[in-house]
Amino acid sequence: MAVPTPMTTRVLPYGEDTIVQAAALIAAGGIVAVPTETVYGLAADATQALAVTAIYAAKGRPSFNPLIVHVLDLAAARALAAFDDLSLGLAEAFWPGPLTLVLPLARGAAVASLVTAGLTTIAIRVPEHRAMRALLAATGKPLAAPSANASGGISPTRAVHVVASLGGRIPLVIDDGATEAGLESTIVSTDGGLKILRPGPITDEALQHFFPGAGRGPVTPSSATGPRPAQEKRLVTAPGQLESHYAPAKPLRLNATLAEDGEWLIGFGPIAGDETLSSAGDLTEAAARLFDLLHHADANDRPRIAIAPVPHHGLGLAINDRLRRAAHRD
Repeated sequence: MAVPTPMTTRVLPYGEDTIVQAAALIAAGGIVAVPTETVYGLAADATQALAVTAIYAAKGRPSFNPLIVHVLDLAAARALAAFDDLSLGLAEAFWPGPLTLVLPLARGAAVASLVTAGLTTIAIRVPEHRAMRALLAATGKPLAAPSANASGGISPTRAVHVVASLGGRIPLVIDDGATEAGLESTIVSTDGGLKILRPGPITDEALQHFFPGAGRGPVTPSSATGPRPAQEKRLVTAPGQLESHYAPAKPLRLNATLAEDGEWLIGFGPIAGDETLSSAGDLTEAAARLFDLLHHADANDRPRIAIAPVPHHGLGLAINDRLRRAAHRD
């Protein structure tokens, strides 16, 4: 896929005038980086094939990897996806918020086929962040919005991360500070029961609290797609399933208790490190800081990164999912 012609990337603070400018760009088939409660997304009109193509081109994203579609409310979601009782219950419990549902496409759903990568399902969510909601309201369109970074790289949680990755490839970044959750949305399928396709801010415990016994337990990305990157094209059935993803440019060593020579150590809990995800061992704080600290570590002068062990429960499942794939080398 061709690299977009270099352009000036403006960064504007969130506000009414910025939303008006962003909506005009999207109406003209353009793309705009916008914060959500999870990470910054790269938004385009999901009904326009050329606009969606611009997302793939700017990111260098493989066309077999589908996109998440963001809508303003459940009514808008039902125009695009076929809901069953379980998915309706999930939407009512967790929307607006960081939960993406993978559901059958509704008959006559008005989205470009590239959004779904030719699949018969659509990944859809209702976001909570004020900037994305304002943009959805101003455009009146469903917005396809993967993370606003080059494909496979560290996800952006600040406007500066977006510019570092996509500066010169996109026209506008809406800056509304650091994102709250710091991790991409939890992705869930309800085909044959509740299955977690990608762990995220909505934990398995939270899902089971609302729907006890409804699921078959979390499905890890490795079991969903297999550790065979050459086969990923035919195995990807939802966004966020690529085996090598969220990766810094430098090698990343997991479960480190001490820094080795040439390593920048990211600590957690009692392991202090050069910086820490959370000195108190708080998983919510760690999730919010994860990508920001990976950006810091990737930008300093040490050639390698190490990160302390993170407990494998609650939000730790999502953190470890991102770290495992960030450390994966094809």
